[in-house]
Amino acid sequence: MDISAAMLDVAVEREVEGDVMQGDLGQGVPYRPGSFDGAISISALQWLCNADQKDHNPPKRLFKFFSTLYASLSRGSRAVFQFYPENSAQVELITQQSMRAGFTGGLVVDYPNSARAKKLYLVLSTGGVNPTLPRGLDGTGSDRAVESRSHSTSRPGKTPTKSRDWILAKKERRRRQGKECRPDSKFTGRRRPAHF
Repeated sequence: MDISAAMLDVAVEREVEGDVMQGDLGQGVPYRPGSFDGAISISALQWLCNADQKDHNPPKRLFKFFSTLYASLSRGSRAVFQFYPENSAQVELITQQSMRAGFTGGLVVDYPNSARAKKLYLVLSTGGVNPTLPRGLDGTGSDRAVESRSHSTSRPGKTPTKSRDWILAKKERRRRQGKECRPDSKFTGRRRPAHF
C-alpha cells in the first residue's frame, strides 16, 4: 500500500510478490477485521505527522491509521514500523496514538549511540500471550562495550575538562558574552603541584 502511483508502478515493474494498492494511510487501512497476522512498514509512519493539506490533523490521522490497523490484524499478531522522526515530540505522538488505539508494545532502538546508523522501530502487539520487545542492536559485543568504557573517561572529540584548551575556550566564550575575565598568560591552565 502506497500513496504514490509512481512507486506502485516501480513495484509492478520489479514484479514484487503480492498485490499492490494505492491509498493514504492517514485515512485508514481498508481491510476486513482479522485479515492479517502481521504488518511491516519501513519509512512511512513519520509522514503521517506532516500536515500537507488544511484538513490534515496529524494526531487524528495517526489514530485513524492505528485503529483501523488494529482491527485488521488478528489477535496475538505484531506490527513493526521502522521510522525516522524529526524530533522526540513526533516519537511521543506516534507512540501515544498507537497505545490509544489498543496496541501494546514500545520502541526498540538499534545503535543508539550512533548518529548515522541509529534506527527506531515501533514494535506493537495486538495482545495475546506475554508480548515481549526484542533487544536492539548496539554494534558492539557486551565485553567490548564495557572494556572501551574502562579505558576512556572522556568522550571522543571533546576537550578534557580543565585542560589548557578547555580553559582558553571558556575564557573566549566569556569575553564574547561581555563578561570580565583575567588575561591569558603562559601560566594559564598549568598543572599545579599538590600542597600536602
